[in-house]
Amino acid sequence: MSESKYLKGVHYKTKKPIQIYMKNGIIQEISTIDVGPDENLDIISPGLIDLQINGFKGVDFNSNPLDISEWEKITKELAAQGITSFYPTIVTNTFKKLADIFRINSQYLKKGFRLSNLIEGFHLEGPYISKKDGPRGAHDANYVRPPDIDELEKLQDYSHNLIKIVTLSPEWRGADSFIKESAKMGTKIALGHLNASRLEIKKAVNNGALFSTHLGNGTHTELPRHENYLWSQLAEDNLNASVIADGHHIPFDLLKIFNRVKKSKMFLVSDSVALAGKSPGIYETFIGGKVTLTEEKKLHLYQNEKILAGSAKSLVECVEHLANSQICELTESLDKASILPAKVMDLPQKQGLNEGAPADLIKLKYINKHIEVTQTIKEGRVIYSSSCM
Repeated sequence: MSESKYLKGVHYKTKKPIQIYMKNGIIQEISTIDVGPDENLDIISPGLIDLQINGFKGVDFNSNPLDISEWEKITKELAAQGITSFYPTIVTNTFKKLADIFRINSQYLKKGFRLSNLIEGFHLEGPYISKKDGPRGAHDANYVRPPDIDELEKLQDYSHNLIKIVTLSPEWRGADSFIKESAKMGTKIALGHLNASRLEIKKAVNNGALFSTHLGNGTHTELPRHENYLWSQLAEDNLNASVIADGHHIPFDLLKIFNRVKKSKMFLVSDSVALAGKSPGIYETFIGGKVTLTEEKKLHLYQNEKILAGSAKSLVECVEHLANSQICELTESLDKASILPAKVMDLPQKQGLNEGAPADLIKLKYINKHIEVTQTIKEGRVIYSSSCM
């Protein structure tokens, strides 16, 4: 990794040519510059932050703890996708399995490796979710259980306090106190895979729940038309919402409505699984069994294209889809995958592309409705460059 003191490009918001001076991992100065008519500069944007990612390019966070080579592989692959921060997502499982995953993974993170600074912490999705078919999604019903603050404290010990997000359903008795106690640990609470009432959702938000996990997914296939947990989450003004804008999980009209209602409180996650970034074909998976990955990067159960088996697109591809759908301009789409998730997690990257902000940046081209990441910079150091490939 090389330290990059100066960076030239086009500011993704102002559209003006700029030069950025970076030192000690911080943006020290941004100045506008003059460029020649033949000089073609890439766009400079804040680096992408993924709050929900289950795996990528054959690496799965949930089957077993990763070894050092797997950590190095996935961080390198994600850097090539413009990711400068992410939260490996661990889903519903037995206490022993979760404990082993957190214990062994956190040991590697504590020691550090080449790109370990990309990892902000873990996202625990479950096991405190709804047991109902539909809202439960692909989570194993045998391992779903009520919120247990003592269990979370033990898991936090195993993870060296790296569990930063817990997704749960507020329908459980004891969810209110769990949310309050989790906040004392510095753990952010998200609502997802739920079958909760309007009152239960409102109480959860009042107690500190920050966002909805992949809003519109992990639900019943049919809902009451007037009163249901989808509308209740949309109606909560203080509740942010993450969405999977991969072109498959959320139809265009619903994505447009979510954005109109939530506005700057809607942000993007990939929710990608290990098959993301792989070639089309038929695969056997740890969760879901036999699945089909299409040319369009739609991942569904084998011989049943109506049931999705996870997301197979990276976060930058979700940015691309949102921009190409014209629901948002590219600038806003990029914010929804960088600054806005940083605000939810209260990360310093929430300052965006400004002086004094962390030098977590990407350079990209946006040509013919396609985004190509050409460079990724973490704390002022180039960690990916397409010119070196």
